[in-house]
Amino acid sequence: MVPEALAEATEYQPRARVALASALASGPSHAYLFRGPRGSGKAAAARAFAAEIIATGSENPADARRRVLQDPSPHPDLAWLRPRGTQHLVEDVREQVIRAVALRPFEGARRVFVIETAEAMRDESQNALLKTLEEPPAHAHLILLSAEPEALLETIYSRCQEVDFAGLPAAAIARALQGAGEAEVVAAAAELASGDPERARFLLSEPGGKIRSEAESCALAVLAGTAASAPWSALLASAEAAGEEAEAASGEAQEEERELGVRRSAREAAEEARRAGRRRRTEVLDLGLELCGTWLRDLVAVGAGAEQVVFNRDRLEQLRRAAEGLDPNRAREAVELVSESRRRLDLNVSEELALEALFFRLESLFVPAA
Repeated sequence: MVPEALAEATEYQPRARVALASALASGPSHAYLFRGPRGSGKAAAARAFAAEIIATGSENPADARRRVLQDPSPHPDLAWLRPRGTQHLVEDVREQVIRAVALRPFEGARRVFVIETAEAMRDESQNALLKTLEEPPAHAHLILLSAEPEALLETIYSRCQEVDFAGLPAAAIARALQGAGEAEVVAAAAELASGDPERARFLLSEPGGKIRSEAESCALAVLAGTAASAPWSALLASAEAAGEEAEAASGEAQEEERELGVRRSAREAAEEARRAGRRRRTEVLDLGLELCGTWLRDLVAVGAGAEQVVFNRDRLEQLRRAAEGLDPNRAREAVELVSESRRRLDLNVSEELALEALFFRLESLFVPAA
């Protein structure tokens, strides 16, 4: 039987529920990697899983479980590490995990250490954690949570049992965001969020709505044969602005870390801020292309009479007009071209040239050459 708190935390994650319930039944491993998109419930599942681990062998299992489930938890055998600023501080990982692991449990028979946003650990922190993952004390269990497991060292990855979390269903996201806007707009944002509630919230915000409109303008421009007006420029400008904002935020976070005693050279600080800006710029640009591709995909659905599977459900009238007389095979090919460009985004020296090439190729699919 699945414990009540774990069943609730994994309501939309049947595979994770089965894996964690099985682990509790057979005896939990000493290291886990919960991987999946933001908002998929990894943290809630980790807390519920930790509650069962710590309750086992406790003199008062119900009380131990109750305290572990609180956030923040007052139970001394649960250590929950969140990054301060942009990254986990090496000192925090050493003090709160690596050294603390050696201490015997304060109350029960087991201790649990959860590292949230594990990809925010620097290589130095990950390397320092390796020995703990290789030879943990019998009473210690580590749970790493990550939305970007590819950012973890392979040596970290390979020492953990993986538990996969999928993106949340659109219906669940829409329910969580009920009242955040008009019902149709919220439903569309939920469909376009790819299982990520944070992305849905962003799409409902002014900056997110602007990017969505810019992506739609790009799609409509290629259908109308007006790619020469460079409709991608607005999308590129939004990505640039988001990158600059992220770079500035990274600089501010590093300043706060310096006040906490974290030392970095000016060069390291500048490079880290630039990386944060570049990462955000690429994320926004990729989102814009994904939204453009989804619009084209919706044209195929509308043309095939399958409006029930349309993502942009608040734009149905516009989609119907655009789909009139459209060759669905050309639209499918267009979706593939957008997907290919997204996969190659990090490899392009000039994003502007890459976007220009993409949208002229898209236009050639829909508008016959003169």
